[in-house]
Amino acid sequence: MSLNRRYDPKTAKKLTRRGLILFGAQAGFVGLLGMRLRYLQVDQADQFRLLAEENRINIRLLAPMRGLITDRNGVDLAENIPNYRIIIVREQAGDAAEILARLATIIPLEQKDIDATLKLMKRRAAFVPVTVAERLSWPEMAAVAANAPALPGISAEVGSTRFYPRGKDFAHIVGYVGPVSEYDLSHTEDQDPLLQIPKFQIGKTGVEKKIDRRLRGFSGSKRIEVNAVGRVMRELDRNDSKTGAGLELTVDSHLQNYLQARLGDYSASAALIDVNTGEIMAIGSTPSFDPNKFVTGISSVDYKMLTSNKFRPLANKSVQGTYPPGSTFKMMVALAALEAGVIDLEETIYCPGYYDLGNQRFNDWKRSGHGNVNLRSSLRDSCDVFYYIVSQRVGIEKIAAMARRFGLGSRLDLPLNGIAAGLIPTKEWKRSNVGEPWRIGDTLNSAIGQGFVLTSPMQLATMAARLATGRAVVPKLIRSVDGVKTAFVQPLDLGLSDMALNAVRGGMFAVSNERGATAYSTRIAEKTMRMAGKTGTSQVWSISKKQRARGVARNADLPWERRDHALFVAFAPFDRPRFAMAVVVEHGGGGSRFAAPIARDVMLEALYGGQPPATAYPRSQRTRIKNERKLLDLRPEVNKGDQA
Repeated sequence: MSLNRRYDPKTAKKLTRRGLILFGAQAGFVGLLGMRLRYLQVDQADQFRLLAEENRINIRLLAPMRGLITDRNGVDLAENIPNYRIIIVREQAGDAAEILARLATIIPLEQKDIDATLKLMKRRAAFVPVTVAERLSWPEMAAVAANAPALPGISAEVGSTRFYPRGKDFAHIVGYVGPVSEYDLSHTEDQDPLLQIPKFQIGKTGVEKKIDRRLRGFSGSKRIEVNAVGRVMRELDRNDSKTGAGLELTVDSHLQNYLQARLGDYSASAALIDVNTGEIMAIGSTPSFDPNKFVTGISSVDYKMLTSNKFRPLANKSVQGTYPPGSTFKMMVALAALEAGVIDLEETIYCPGYYDLGNQRFNDWKRSGHGNVNLRSSLRDSCDVFYYIVSQRVGIEKIAAMARRFGLGSRLDLPLNGIAAGLIPTKEWKRSNVGEPWRIGDTLNSAIGQGFVLTSPMQLATMAARLATGRAVVPKLIRSVDGVKTAFVQPLDLGLSDMALNAVRGGMFAVSNERGATAYSTRIAEKTMRMAGKTGTSQVWSISKKQRARGVARNADLPWERRDHALFVAFAPFDRPRFAMAVVVEHGGGGSRFAAPIARDVMLEALYGGQPPATAYPRSQRTRIKNERKLLDLRPEVNKGDQA
């Protein structure tokens, strides 16, 4: 049986259409393949030829420029200067030890530096560049470049490093940067790849640390082509880094320099605040240190000198130091008593020079006593007995509440290291922390700023600003970020009566302006600039009955560590306050003798915007003050971009 196949036109037509589709697909594929082959063989011929010659394409991070820090007038406080450095890439160097030994014959390179570099290279990926030396001179850079063929894996780069033109003046405020350490990496969750660059600089203290992420900027990258011996052949493409944010601080560099110079050789601190804006105009802490020594790593000898100094130059005492406030705390007791209605302005209390509580005697600083005193004269003459008695009426809880309302006993929100909260004690605090009940004697000690009470100079300056305005002034240190001003929030009213505030302000005015008052000798003579203040002297050791009976030793006769702290708080001008400040001289002695003169001089410098006229001082002091000013280490103004 034979099959009789017939030609079917419809089937033939279908086969022809399918064939065309298949042929078209095959032709398209072949066309794409041809285009790809042309791209690889013609367009990319040079790149693949170089790769065939053992060239390699590397990707390197580009470190950004760190943001500048300036004062309120544009004076540079932290800037970037060129940094010539040498780097090595392990996978390109071959025998890294031998290459580094060759390098040491060209530039100064100690064996300990070579060992440290080799150790660091082992911990990094083979392609990660490691910094060998930096801050080289131009001739040293040229010598390395001339010997490049004999130094595979070695290359010279121009980067930037931090420089602090104002040196010691701003060391505690601006802080300093330093190379990323293993400790830094182990104590951060920051995944920024910049931290993996050896010796990349990050903030270590101060504003540099607290606002490091914004100052640091953002990394870029570049794709480079290197040959078999590590020589860079060309840069293929680049994604530029982004410079860090610029910061403008509220501080005035001239005032800061004057304050540091005026604190002189004392172990002391101070803070000056604009009462209307809360802007910090100056923060002083002495002695200070040169932050530039820390940028690339301070020597062990220099570091030991700083850490062994009993005056603690590394500490920012204005915010980290806490001290018994002494009689500067009496304004808090007076306000608490007035608001509670337990005293009035005319009530007098007799002061015989002591107050007996049971079998315990609480002495006044003036052994002969002050006689009858009211609230104004109690502040003017700093009568302790008045506050022993008044504090019992009002109680520690109300005193503590008033103190906290004025910023004492709470940590201030500032971009600085180790800000101390201080301590305003209460009954519950003593029960929880000491394990003992509160006693009336504790209230009496607290009333004169002794006992458990601790405050920082910045807190005391904040207190003075709030006394001057009646508002909850909040100190601020950052004025703008990348040219954008930080928001100003009008301080809230403290909710105190005008009667109470004016009474305390009047007492502070008397302290500085009434003849015979504790700070009269350090008054401001110009009537439109008159200052209101309060002296304070806080003991750092207890005086026994036997010691008091045979006579209390003078501060000058005691070892430095056992002398009283000297304090002074103030605001000016009295009629229209502009600035408030606090000064603490560690173990300085009396506040009227050591702290008040510093506060008066700095206040005048701020009020006049520079050197005040001689008429601002009492006539009898003008010649002496003129001569003293000549001895101050006042630095000339530094224009933006200059290095001082």
